Amino acid sequence: MDVDDTYCEPPERTAPARPAGTAEGPPYAECVLCREPTEYPESTKGATLCPVCTWQEAGRTACSG
Repeated sequence: MDVDDTYCEPPERTAPARPAGTAEGPPYAECVLCREPTEYPESTKGATLCPVCTWQEAGRTACSG
């Protein structure tokens, strides 16, 4: 039986890719509910929500009958 020294070595880590549509830096679009900055650039079309409002909105829609 051959012993492979590379078996226990962790794979090379790569940085995760940024989600499409997220801004590299300011200026950020405002959340349409709380007016806090979002992770999207100002040029993003549509209703932009910050992560907190997105999470709260998902909870409201999931619990609505």
